[in-house]
Amino acid sequence: MVATGAAVLAADQVSKTLVLALHPAAGTGWITVRLVRNTGANGGIGAGYPVLVTLVAAVIAGVAGLLALRVRRRGIAICLAAVVGGALGNLSDRLFRAPGFGRGGVVDWIHLGVLSGSFNMADLAIQFGVLGTVIGLLMGERTAAPSQPREHVNPG
Repeated sequence: MVATGAAVLAADQVSKTLVLALHPAAGTGWITVRLVRNTGANGGIGAGYPVLVTLVAAVIAGVAGLLALRVRRRGIAICLAAVVGGALGNLSDRLFRAPGFGRGGVVDWIHLGVLSGSFNMADLAIQFGVLGTVIGLLMGERTAAPSQPREHVNPG
């Protein structure tokens, strides 16, 4: 699980660093590179409250990490680790990018012509991780609750 989260975090940060260094304006048609600094959450929600968005992102990363430790199936744990890695990727932008600690803008750079906004690799990991987790839960995955083994009582 740690490897998945670390791989998502690394891929997100490397891609953002490359986009910022190269300043590409590439692509035609339905996918383009469009650099945007987002101080809000997905779609710019809460852009006027960057510190609050930063705190919510930290809580989401923590909750997803705790859940990943409790699930029984490896696939669900990997999906939750992708959520953690993505949340940490965007959280690191909020903490360490301009205009300052806890108020930084997330670097969004992938733009699809059919959508109005831009996003990044961390956003993709979060969205697919949540989708995979929901599908796994709907298929019967449950979190492991620390409890005493239940004794089987024979009614007869």
